[in-house]
Amino acid sequence: MKKEKKRNKPSKEIPLGFVDRKEKELLVRDFIISNIKEIMIKYGFQYLETPSFEYSDSIGKFLPDKDRPDEGVFSFKDENKWLSLRYDLTAPLARYVAKNYLEIPKPFKRYQLGTVWRNEKPGPGRFREFLQFDADFVGTKSSLADAELCVMISEILTKCGLNKSDFVIKISSRKITEELFKKLNIKDNQQKLTALRALDKIDRLGWDSVKELLGEGRKDKSGDFTEGANLSSNNIEIIEKELKKKTPETEDLIEIIKIFKDYNFRNFEFDSSIIRGLEYYTGIIFEVNLKFDVKNNKGQVIQFGSIGGGGRYDNLINNFGNYDAPATGISIGLDRLVYALMQKKDFKIKQSKPVVICVFDNNSMKEYINLQLLLREAEISAEIYPGEGKLKKQMEYANKINSPAVILYGEDEIKSGKPTLRNLSTGKEKSAEIRELVNEIKKII
Repeated sequence: MKKEKKRNKPSKEIPLGFVDRKEKELLVRDFIISNIKEIMIKYGFQYLETPSFEYSDSIGKFLPDKDRPDEGVFSFKDENKWLSLRYDLTAPLARYVAKNYLEIPKPFKRYQLGTVWRNEKPGPGRFREFLQFDADFVGTKSSLADAELCVMISEILTKCGLNKSDFVIKISSRKITEELFKKLNIKDNQQKLTALRALDKIDRLGWDSVKELLGEGRKDKSGDFTEGANLSSNNIEIIEKELKKKTPETEDLIEIIKIFKDYNFRNFEFDSSIIRGLEYYTGIIFEVNLKFDVKNNKGQVIQFGSIGGGGRYDNLINNFGNYDAPATGISIGLDRLVYALMQKKDFKIKQSKPVVICVFDNNSMKEYINLQLLLREAEISAEIYPGEGKLKKQMEYANKINSPAVILYGEDEIKSGKPTLRNLSTGKEKSAEIRELVNEIKKII
C-alpha cells in the first residue's frame, strides 16, 4: 500500500511585528480613542477615513526606486498598477486634498484613526501593523497651527492619565538640516534622505552608531548591515556639532516658541537633533517623548523612543499638481502609547463578564432563555452555558471567563420559581425569586 502523504500543519505562530491583542489592552485603547475624539471635537477638527490601500505612486516618495516597491511597504500588482497598504495617514490625506481641493474649506482641519503597515524590522513596542492617530491643518502657513498641534497632543496625554512631567514635546526645524546640507555642499537627494534617516535614530542608537550610518554604514547586533550616507568624517563632525546646539536660531522656531508663551504652554524642549525620517517635512518638526521607563515582556527597561510626532510639510500636496496647500500635522502610534501607558497607569476599566446560567436539562431550555432575556432586559450581561458538559465543566468555564456568578436553575428551582445564585468570588449561595434576582446580581457585579 502507498504511504499516505504527510500533511503539513499550518503554523500557529504569527509573523514578527504583528500581535494578537487581548481585551484589556483593547479597552484601554478604546478609552484613549474616546478621549481623543472629545478633544478633536473641542478643537474643531473634522473626522475623515481613507482606504487602507492606495496606488503606490500616490503615496510615493517613501517608496524606494525599484521595479517592485517592496521595501518599507506591503504591495501587490493589480492589473497594471501597484497597490500598497498605507504606511502612514499623511500621504493618503495629501491625495484626498488634491482630489477634493475645490470642495473642502481652506484651511482644512481633519483627524483620522486608522491602521497602517510598515514592512520594516520590528522591535519592542515597534510593530509592522499598528493603529495611528493623525491630526492635520491643510491650507495654512501660520505657526499658530503648528503650536496648536503641540498644545492639543499635550492635552490628550494628560486626559489619558499622564502628568506633564511624564512626557515632553521636543521641537526643531527641518530648515536647520537644509541649511547644513547647503553649507556642506551636499546636493544629492538620496544622500540627503539617507543622512536624515540616520539622524532620526539619534535618540534610539546614540551618536556613535549614527555617525557610522552617516559614513559607510552600520551592522547591528543581529548582523544586518545598513548602507550609510557616505559623508566625509569632517562633514559628520560638523553635523554633530551643529545638531548639539542648545539655542533655536531659525525664524519659524522663534515664532512657535513665542506662541507657546501666549498659550502658557511650557511642556516643550528645543532639540536640534530631532529630525523625523520622512523627507517631505519642510519646516517645524516635533516629537512626543515619554520620560518614564518602559519595559519589554521580560521586564527589561528598553530604549522606547518617541510615541509620535510630526511637522510642517508645505510641498507634499503639490506632488499631485499646482495646489496652494501648505500643511502641518501630528501622528501618534496608539498601540505604542497603549503599550507604555499600561505600564505607567493602572487603568480601572471595567471588563463586564456575563453571569452564566447553568444547563441541567435541555428540555428546560425555554425556562433558561426566559431567564436570560429577563437579565439582559435589566442590562445585566448574561449567557446560557454555550457548551456541552456536566456541572463541573460548566463551573470551570465560568471561572475561566471570570464570571461574577452562576445561576443554578435545575428541576427543583424551576418548580419553586427560585433560582440559586452562586457568587464565584465568595462561594456563597442564595435562593431568590426571579423578580428579586436582578437586584441580587447587581449587588455582586
